[in-house]
Amino acid sequence: MITLTARELRKMRDANEDFLLVNTLPADMFAQTKLPGAINIAEQDADFVERVEKKAGGKDKTVVVYCASMQCNSSANAAEKLDQAGFADVYDFEAGAEGWFQLNSEKSGGRKAKEDSPSKH
Repeated sequence: MITLTARELRKMRDANEDFLLVNTLPADMFAQTKLPGAINIAEQDADFVERVEKKAGGKDKTVVVYCASMQCNSSANAAEKLDQAGFADVYDFEAGAEGWFQLNSEKSGGRKAKEDSPSKH
């Protein structure tokens, strides 16, 4: 399992990389934590691995899992389950929905992220 930052996930999306984005929280939490293009498969469901494999079309597709925030361990648990099941390319977006929304509010007029500022040479 590899961890991703919000910037790395945004770069993957902006580059139109082919990956499955999975929100691992229970269905009642999905509406408030949904990221663009995400599907919801709860990590605690008994058939979690099988459902991800079906949606991904196999174990070779890149899968990015996320939950609510850094304090949430659902995505780490999900990534571990997928790794153990033999998925080839699993990423845990650790910052989750909170990190995504924070990054994108900075980009859309809020506090500008230091990394987004032009470098001074």
